[in-house]
Amino acid sequence: MKKFVFLEHTADIKFRAFGKNLNEVFENSALAFTSVLHDGKIKKDVNKKFLIKGNDLEALMFRFLEEILFLFETEGFLISNIKVKLSDDKKNLKVEAFGEEKLAGRARHYIKAVTYNDMFIKKSAGRWTAQVVIDV
Repeated sequence: MKKFVFLEHTADIKFRAFGKNLNEVFENSALAFTSVLHDGKIKKDVNKKFLIKGNDLEALMFRFLEEILFLFETEGFLISNIKVKLSDDKKNLKVEAFGEEKLAGRARHYIKAVTYNDMFIKKSAGRWTAQVVIDV
């Protein structure tokens, strides 16, 4: 199964990430998002742990990707591997990310913002799919 695919969009970047469960769809969304920022090899020198809170899955995804963008913009941190754990009530996401910090200023695409436009997270045919549009 593919982890993610990019879709056509007139001005922005749109992707769909897939997973056999919600944790995996969040992890693959992070990898898709990171590949928009950087297309080279990323080392696993640095470990970051953080907690994301949201009222629903879409809010969690939005805040999760915003945090990844914030870490890149402030510390040059890019993810090479990630593990997430969604709480039973689906309102908290524990994140442990591994990556590299010295990649600031070397973005493949400048990301202005994560958007709610066209965003969804749903289960169909036994797998989870998340769709995200990024303003570039």
